[in-house]
Amino acid sequence: MNGDRFVYVTYIRATAEQLWTALTDPDFTARYWFGVRLESTWKEGAGWKMAYRDGRVTDLGEVLEVEKPHRLVLSWRHQWREDLKAEGEVRATFTLEPAGEMVKLTVVHESPRAPSKVIEAVSGGWPQILSSLKSLLETGAALPRPQPAPASAA
Repeated sequence: MNGDRFVYVTYIRATAEQLWTALTDPDFTARYWFGVRLESTWKEGAGWKMAYRDGRVTDLGEVLEVEKPHRLVLSWRHQWREDLKAEGEVRATFTLEPAGEMVKLTVVHESPRAPSKVIEAVSGGWPQILSSLKSLLETGAALPRPQPAPASAA
């Protein structure tokens, strides 16, 4: 896909099956995604959404490919910010590769547009989310929601 993309790679001490569950179970995702649940049947062609328990939807799309527990490809459309929603669909690919006692997780988020405001936004979000996921799987505790840095007094 030509355009803009963000790639994040991390190694997590878990099995591919544990990581797959962490990525696809709504109750588990809410634990490291700061209250947001990813919901779907995770079958090719099915819809998926990210939503708070009160029903507010943040993102949604379609499940494009499923190779449990190794690969998941989603079309992705942001729903909150109008400038991001206006860019239309982008694609997120999750690849899980066994690496000894760990799993190598690669997340690629791609847009056909360059530059893409969606890719700019996810490049700040994915490191926070995936660090929280890693912490939860390895220690049993997710990270707290990051707080904005205080304004400096110049």
